Amino acid sequence: MTERTLAGGERPVVTGIGVAAPNGLGTQAYWSATLDGKSGLGRITRFDSERYPVRVAGEVSEFDDTEHVPSRLAVQTDHWSHLGLTAADMALRDAGVEPGELPEYAMAVVTASSSGGTEFGQREIEKLWSQGSQYVGVYQSIAWFYAATTGQISIRYGMRGPCGVICSEQAGGLDVVAQARRLLRQDATVVVTGGTDASLCPYGLVAQISTGLLSTRDDPERAYLPFDAEACGYVPGEGGAMLIVESQAEALARGARPYGAIAGYGATFDPRPVQGQESRSNLQRAITLALEEAKVIPDQVDVVFADALGVPEADLAEARAISAVFGPYGVPVTAPKTMTGRLYAGGAALDLATALLAIRDGVIPPTVGVRATAPAYELDLVRSAARDGPVRRALVLARGHGGFNAALLVTDL
Repeated sequence: MTERTLAGGERPVVTGIGVAAPNGLGTQAYWSATLDGKSGLGRITRFDSERYPVRVAGEVSEFDDTEHVPSRLAVQTDHWSHLGLTAADMALRDAGVEPGELPEYAMAVVTASSSGGTEFGQREIEKLWSQGSQYVGVYQSIAWFYAATTGQISIRYGMRGPCGVICSEQAGGLDVVAQARRLLRQDATVVVTGGTDASLCPYGLVAQISTGLLSTRDDPERAYLPFDAEACGYVPGEGGAMLIVESQAEALARGARPYGAIAGYGATFDPRPVQGQESRSNLQRAITLALEEAKVIPDQVDVVFADALGVPEADLAEARAISAVFGPYGVPVTAPKTMTGRLYAGGAALDLATALLAIRDGVIPPTVGVRATAPAYELDLVRSAARDGPVRRALVLARGHGGFNAALLVTDL
């Protein structure tokens, strides 16, 4: 398939945002809570977690999917897909896109996936235990579910253009936006992209605990402290964001008001650690690639949304990459995911949505809970309260389990 050139070398724009997050359902509710430093972390209520070492998470509570998820789809899917369908519906409404009025093959969907619907898998495994046999059917069902959200969105709205899933864990939330940009250079007119996740069930939590990276503290206010001297791992969460990406010319022609433009992207991969040697991170290279593509120098970046794993070794590697590009304390850094937990496939997409809202309103949201950054990090971390801008250019970083790195720069128009 040949690529077409966007008019005047223009950059694709984001015209719609839909958010389902632990501290707010809907973009405005989430953004208000985030600027106020309101956390959505708390004790797990979805199931009895007392026997598990991890008991704190970010849950999307009081979630009513009846407004955004048709009943025929609700019974076929689980909480993960319901969050994705809800966020996608919100994003389409926000963008003013009416799928029924567009050519069906011009609408594309590409989303990130990480856990692959572990709640659905939990139910299937329980059936396996109680009923026996059906092994092939169970695992085929779980495999199919990795693409469920993308497929359900495309089916619901009759979007018969390119449809795909990218599985690079936390980095996937940025990788899919880069793929959306490629699709616009081909035949797509509108792309639904982003990601959500929901893996807070016994099966899903055990899988996460196995990494050894989760915080085991019971105090929600002290459980997730990236770049803090008392950092002890991260808190898992559910939710994420969906975004509508389209060409700037077509968006403005139909009267849309874009949040910002996708200006630059970089992706790298970290090699597997060698025993006895220090781990090597290629995150700095991803940052450099994103800035180079955007033709932006470090001094022009107003804020960095950090990946913020909350694991001291990983935090130090990220801090060094940021300082290497921007200089020690050279750029404001924030990690609003301290209010939601890490959302895996939904995390970077939510950070990207937050960055665009920061550009729109000229304010940098805070990193809550962190009392003092460890001196070795040399970061200007925005703590406690939001900081006034202006914000014209925001860099979003994401690292996926297994070595994936991604950096995406968004700008105002």
